[in-house]
Amino acid sequence: MLQKDRAALCPPMGWNSWDCYGASVTEEALMQNARFMAEHLKPYGWEYVVCDIQWAEPTADSCEYHPFAALAMDAYGRLLPAPNRFPSGFRAIADSIHAMGLKFGIHIMRGIPRQAVYLDAKVLGTDATARDVAAPYHECHWNTDMYGLRRELPEAQAYYDSIFALYAEWGVDLVKVDDVARTDYNPADSYDGATDVEMIRRAIDRSGRQMVLSLSPGPAKVERAWHLCQHANMWRITDDMWDRWPQVKAMFERCDAWQTHVRPGCWPDCDMLPLGTLRMFNGGEPCLLTRDEQRTLMTLWCMFRSPLMMGGELTRCDAFTLSLLQNEELLYLDQHGVGARQLSRSGEEAAWEAQDERGARYVGLFNLSDTDRKVQAAPSWLAQGAWRAREVWSGALLERPGASLSAQLPAHGCALYKLEEEGE
Repeated sequence: MLQKDRAALCPPMGWNSWDCYGASVTEEALMQNARFMAEHLKPYGWEYVVCDIQWAEPTADSCEYHPFAALAMDAYGRLLPAPNRFPSGFRAIADSIHAMGLKFGIHIMRGIPRQAVYLDAKVLGTDATARDVAAPYHECHWNTDMYGLRRELPEAQAYYDSIFALYAEWGVDLVKVDDVARTDYNPADSYDGATDVEMIRRAIDRSGRQMVLSLSPGPAKVERAWHLCQHANMWRITDDMWDRWPQVKAMFERCDAWQTHVRPGCWPDCDMLPLGTLRMFNGGEPCLLTRDEQRTLMTLWCMFRSPLMMGGELTRCDAFTLSLLQNEELLYLDQHGVGARQLSRSGEEAAWEAQDERGARYVGLFNLSDTDRKVQAAPSWLAQGAWRAREVWSGALLERPGASLSAQLPAHGCALYKLEEEGE
């Protein structure tokens, strides 16, 4: 096992600020979600509190990016949390989050700030400046904050080393690096950020602090899974996931493609859970997925063993949303499942199976159609033993199954059966 894998032996679970605050999250919002997590979700395994994009921008106020906005930055071109939004600073925020028994994460962009290049900031520990190491032609297509780096230069590696040394000083436990898992810079290779990923991995290792490395955006290329597994802990297999059924349905194909690449320390990421109250920058909007669709999302994510990052405002969770986040059996499957694989899929239905470390087997039945439908699966092992079965969401016991499992499901609904051999 690689040393970097020890940072994420199980899929990371936590909260990320993007779905509810976009670019505009503040220290107050961050801490209120941390306190809620510590009180209501930590006993179920939730632990990361992640501050997403634009924390260095004093003027951030929505999900929109302000072109060429002024950023808080030190003399070495390293971005700092905007004092008006995070008056305590990230070191103190991390200390408070750690004191709750939780972990702290931040979002960054690939490369070096344009502002550092304009000011010709010195690269810490070298005689080079930001202008020497910047690659203006390798910029992000959707955010104006950064230039790429001249990755062949040792001073470019020194810049990455300097920012991760700072994050280690702050006590950061997870870094989500954006514009790197898919850059869209090189039409011939959407994973043109591979060298940046290697440099970032090197910088984390040199920092002396264990940090989970998360890569965005997606979809990552499954043909490059070997490289992602070598250097990162989690990477997006989809673009931004929102509360729309077509996006949830599309994840069945993506999970099928990535199912053989799931292992400790390496977690293909289905993206955040768009549940509860979202889009606080618009005053707060409820999740548009039906309850059946939300259960389907959670069931697939957990059977597949995706990282789980809640996107909604935690303090506004209703009883139903909490029932999704506090389902101990489902979360155990996400954290300790083995051998998850798709049994079947069509445009109308899908079935998955998995096991857990305690020997229980699971079968998930999914109705992907727009009307009620009976869904059936017949895994080969089912007819070879005597099983007792229970549906995880409802708790309903199932009469001894024969050679197949079936359920009458509502549109976009699911059933998850836990099966244990009789006599155990």
